[in-house]
This record gives sequence, structure tokens and C-alpha cells, in this order.
Amino acid sequence: MSVPQGGERGESWRTALLRGGARGMPRGCSLQERLPALQICGRRSSCPFPSRRKTMLNDLLRFDVKDCSWCRAFTTGTPPAPRYHHSAVVYGSSMFVFGGYTGDIYSNSNLKNKNDLFEYKFATGQWTEWKTEGRLPVARSAHGATVYSEKLWIFAGYDGNARLNDMWTIGLQDRELTCWEEIEQSGEIPPSCCNFPVAVCKDKMFVFSGQSGAKITNNLFQFEFKEKIWTRIPTEHLLRADNTLPNELHCYDVDSQTWEVIQPSPDSEVKPSAFLSAFYSPSFLTHLLRAGCIYSPPVVHFFPQLPSGRLFHAAAVISDAMYIFGGTVDNNIRSGEMYRFQFSCYPKCTLHEDYGRLWENRQFSDLEFVLGEKEERVRGHTAIVTARCKWLKKKIMQARERLKQVSVLEGQCGEVMLAAPWVGRQPLLEVPIREAEAQPFEVLMQFLYTDKIKYPRKGHVQDVLLIMDVYKLALNFKLSRLEQLCLQYIEASVDLQNVLIVCENANKLQLDQLKEHCLNFVVKESHFNQVIMMKEFEHLSSSLIVEIVRRKQQPPVRMHSDQPLDIGTSLIQDMKAYLEGAGIEFCDIILLLDGHPRPAHKAILAARSSYFEAMFRSFMPEDGQVNISIGEMVPSKQAFESMLRYIYYGEVNMPPEDSLYLFAAPYYYGFSNNRLQAYCKQNLEMNVTVENVLQILEAADKTQALDMKRHCLHIIVHQFTKVSKLPNLRSLSQPLLLDIIESLANHISDKQCAELGSDI
Repeated sequence: MSVPQGGERGESWRTALLRGGARGMPRGCSLQERLPALQICGRRSSCPFPSRRKTMLNDLLRFDVKDCSWCRAFTTGTPPAPRYHHSAVVYGSSMFVFGGYTGDIYSNSNLKNKNDLFEYKFATGQWTEWKTEGRLPVARSAHGATVYSEKLWIFAGYDGNARLNDMWTIGLQDRELTCWEEIEQSGEIPPSCCNFPVAVCKDKMFVFSGQSGAKITNNLFQFEFKEKIWTRIPTEHLLRADNTLPNELHCYDVDSQTWEVIQPSPDSEVKPSAFLSAFYSPSFLTHLLRAGCIYSPPVVHFFPQLPSGRLFHAAAVISDAMYIFGGTVDNNIRSGEMYRFQFSCYPKCTLHEDYGRLWENRQFSDLEFVLGEKEERVRGHTAIVTARCKWLKKKIMQARERLKQVSVLEGQCGEVMLAAPWVGRQPLLEVPIREAEAQPFEVLMQFLYTDKIKYPRKGHVQDVLLIMDVYKLALNFKLSRLEQLCLQYIEASVDLQNVLIVCENANKLQLDQLKEHCLNFVVKESHFNQVIMMKEFEHLSSSLIVEIVRRKQQPPVRMHSDQPLDIGTSLIQDMKAYLEGAGIEFCDIILLLDGHPRPAHKAILAARSSYFEAMFRSFMPEDGQVNISIGEMVPSKQAFESMLRYIYYGEVNMPPEDSLYLFAAPYYYGFSNNRLQAYCKQNLEMNVTVENVLQILEAADKTQALDMKRHCLHIIVHQFTKVSKLPNLRSLSQPLLLDIIESLANHISDKQCAELGSDI
């Protein structure tokens, strides 16, 4: 996706607290969402920590996010013993520290895990240990901790002998009246694990990745607090299978249930004042356990490029930014760097939702797929389908050519009909697709419009078989992104009850990768005896039974591929290419800007703008041409192209002078939210410079943005020596030149006027 450039805004929180850790240890911390408390390990000369020693710490350090300065926090009382791999969360005006690994690392003595709970009060600096009656959680380290509904929740971790996956909770309101309670979990409980990030969003807790056994996973699990149920969420492959530490930032949107990699803005890598923007609320931002990121640190040094890959770093969300500290980088070096990631202040992009509504209501459909032997019919939109799928694009072009030939044979002017489809109401173009049935094809179409599929009931045999049919279509139509979505869902849904049916269907459909997954599942030591005793096993084809027996006797050697996974192109990438020329032959409307034509696509305009939707629903211009204006103002060509980029694929990056023209566009054209206007406002506030002030002055004058015009004139008169050397000063209109002269005259004092008069 293209990420808009943002600007720094004031925070409601002022400080970040960093607590304890182990020096000289290749271990660190997990992500805590919206917590000002982080664990740290290691140091660099830029941070106020003592020299490196192989000792555990229990100091408390404070980082002021406004002043970008470190200091030691004031403390009284008895602090927790030195430790690392503990957890630290914030509730109200206190920080709670639980568990961790303690002892003398240097002498390798008295090393043990803890299950103690300490409270640190920010207002007084007082440390207090909570002593409670009843059962306690097993002592542990490298666990997950979070706060929900005025309770501390502890999950999984390592007890010194084995990894855990139990869950405990304790109320934080009154330590005299509370005790620990073990939670009875249900559903798809994550495997025992440690060193994983935890975050809470919308009454749910999310656990991502972590160490389980000897491997690091990329699984995402969701825990519903009210029902105490776990669900595994299918994900795309996120971790690279090489030996380098990645530095990507991955974002999981809890509304759309989709992953995306946030791409840094080029400007954010080279400008100390520019901040990389990413869409936060209501998304849940997850750092991979092995990933670091961001663009520009708020501390002493400016780093001109993105941070290197790292692991065991700490992350916390404070107001509208995320802070990353430390971690272990290449060659096992501990980092003391601090980076800031600025979240966007703009509303969430509605591109996927807008195109999704177009698919659901089928308004402005211009083609009809005729599917399978039953010839079931599914409507769609040429613009979306041809932008997303080359295989279907070829089928549509073949259908257009057949229609053209039939029209010529019937003595009609088929060429005119195809070249000007806006003349009258044309019948739907029929596109036969013999390779697909209606139900899986509709799931595929939903993906083309939204980049996602609505996962059916997980594990239910008929639903798994449906997604297998979708997977087969994705392979045939060469839709790599859809392949991965289907594959993840099916593999996550395979269990003892359905594995033989899924395996047999995979064998029938020649889905080799799924068949391999099922065979490996069957021959697992914990599964094999149960599977071969099932009645369904007796009804398998003899060839498949032979394969299972052979697989059990002699497992194949696993081949590791260094080839990168092809995840295909996204909706944003495809619509960008479509606007830039790939969709020119399928244009069906002409937009006129000051008499200059710009071909476009009716369905896309209607999906993204209620103005165009109402126009095309009520009437179609007889000549297929629509004059473009924003109210009574005609935007510049450059601003118009910026608006088209926003409509087609949600892009908001633009020069500040374009923002003046488009500030009122969301109201006039009826976009789903005011995201574009919010960007335009900040773009203008942050980016008026001597170099572009004349262009913005022209745009402000044309749009009657009087406040911005006064602001530009103010800059011009105070920087006139520099502005006077700009070549486009001479191209300004006479009224604007007179405005500049008048502003200069008002700026010059009476004394300066007298001096000028004496010189004359």
C-alpha cells in the first residue's frame, strides 16, 4: 500500500518508563500495547546506562517522549529483585510487574523463575509487593501479560523445565480482596509457547507468533474474554525462511481480518521532521517477534535509514505513536536505539469496503458470467474483474470479440456499440466459464473486490471442501494471493474428523500441496493409530492407502526451498496499474476537465463516490461525458489526477498545492469519510515552504481559501529576498502581484518608507 506522509502531533502521555532487564543477555521483551512500561536489555553510548556486565538489573528508567530525554525514575520501598523476561503492564496510575527470571548470572547460582507481583505507583514512586491468599500461578518467565476489565491476565511462558499455555487472572482494584484465578480455556488453545507479543482490542486478546518447541511460528490466536474461547486466525506467510533478521512492520486489521506490510514513505527515511504514517485504529499493530522497524528516532541521533532487523526488542503505544527500544541486532549485538513510529491522524481508508459494497449490491453490473454445466449466472463489473485477474480478462475480451462479430453479421454497428457503451442501456455481456461452479466462483469474485474472503465455519467438512474448490480455481486463474488465503484456511481446518475426506478430495482435484499436508498430518505419531481405525479409512482408494502406509514407513526427505513465496498483487497495486494505463481499453465514461478528456470507469467512480453513484443511477449523459468541478471551482490538472488516484486506489500523497483544490472534494463528491480532507488539512499545515509558496498562493486564490492566502502572503513578505528569485514569480497573475506588493507595503515600517523616499 502507499503510506501517506504524516506530521508529528502532541501526545497526551509524556513519558515512557523502562524497567529492569538483563545486561549482556541475548534476550529482551515482547510487545505491550498502549503501555508506557517496557523491558530493556543492552545499551549503547547514546543511553544513560552503566557499562555492560553480565548482571541482572532492577533499576527504573524514564524516557520523556516530549523532550526525548532519559532519566532515572524516583523510587521508594523495596523493588523487585533484579530479573529479566518479566512482564510490566500499566493499570490506572500504577505499573504491575509479574514474574521473570532472577539470580546471579555471573556465578550461575540461585537462578530461578518467579511468580511474585509488584506494584509501582507513578505519583509517589512507591514499590509494593502484593501478597495474596490461595493458589498462585506457576513461577515463569517470557510469558504474556495484559490488562482487561480491571484485571491482570497472564498467559503461557516458561517455568524452567517446560513451556506453558495456562492462563491466570487477578483483580487490580483492591489487593486486600483479590486472589489469583486460573482460567478454564476452550477452543483452539495456542500450543505451549514463550517470547510472544500480546495485545488487547475490542474485548479480545491477540497472541502472535512466539517460540513453540524449537521453531518460531507465525500463528495468530484470538482469545475472547467473555466466552473464554480461543480461535486461530488464518494468516498469510509472514516470516522469511532465511538467516537474516527482517525489519518489516506488519499490520493486522481486526475489522477486515487481513494482514498487510506497511511500506515506509521515501521522505520519512531522509527527513528528520517527517514521520512515517500507518493506519492504526481500529487496526491491531503487531510486531513480529523477529522484526523491528520504523523510520526516525526521537532521541539524540538522526538515523537516515530504516532501523536494521532485530529481535527481542520492546514496543509500546503512547498516544498516537509507537516507540521501539533496543533489541538484538546482527552479530548478537545489543542495541540501545530508540525509534518512533507515528500513526496516521487520518480516518481509515475505505477502499476495500467501497468495492465490497459494489460487489454485494451488483449495481452498475455490465457483464454476466455463465458458469459450469448448469449455466448458473453471476453478475460482475468489467473494470474490477479485468483489473484483478488476467485469466478472466482474457475471457472477457474473447466474449467482446464474439459479440462484435455477431453484431456485424446482424448488420448492426457493433464497433460503435463497443466504443461507446454509454449510449443507451446495453445488455449484459455474457462470459461463459465452463471451469467453475457458482458457489466457489462467488467466493473468488468476493476476493477480487475486497482482497479477502469470508471464512466459513472452521473445520466443517462441507465448508472446507468449498474452499478447496476455490483454491482449485485460484490455481487455474493464477491468483497467488487467493491461493495463500485458501491454503492457510484449509491447513488450519484439517483435523482428525475431516483429514481423510480432505486428503481424498485433494487427491481428486490434484492439489498436491494440500495432499502433502494431509498425508503428513495422518502419519504423525499422535494421529496415525486413530486415523487407520476410522471407517472412512477403509473406503479410501487403494492407491491412497498405499501412499499413507509408505509415508508412515519411510517419510520423504523435506526439501527446503530458498525461492521467495509469490503472494501476488494486492487490490491497491492492481487498481493503481489499472488507472495508470492497464485499464484504458475498458473505459466507459469520459471525464472533462476544462474541456480536456480523461477516460475513466463508471463502476469504480460509482463505488467510491455517492455523487457519481446518484448521477449514473438517475441518468447517463447522452454523450458519455461528465464535466469535472468541485462546486464552482475547476481544479488544476495535477489536483484532478491526485483525486483520481484517491478514488481508484486510496492514495493520498500529493503536493500541498493540490490539497487546496481537493479540500472540499470529499463533501462535493460524497466520499465515504473525510480521510482525504484530513490529509489535505495536515498537508497544507506542514508543508508550505519558500519553494512552493507561490503555487499554493495561486491555488488559495482560485479556491478562495482566504486564511491560507493570508498565510502564504505572510511567508512571501518575510522571505521576499528568497521568493523574488523564484522563476514562477513572473508568471503570477497581475491581481496576485498587486496583492504581494500591497502586503509588502503593509509590512514595511514608516521609518523604512522614509529611508526609501530619501534614497529616491
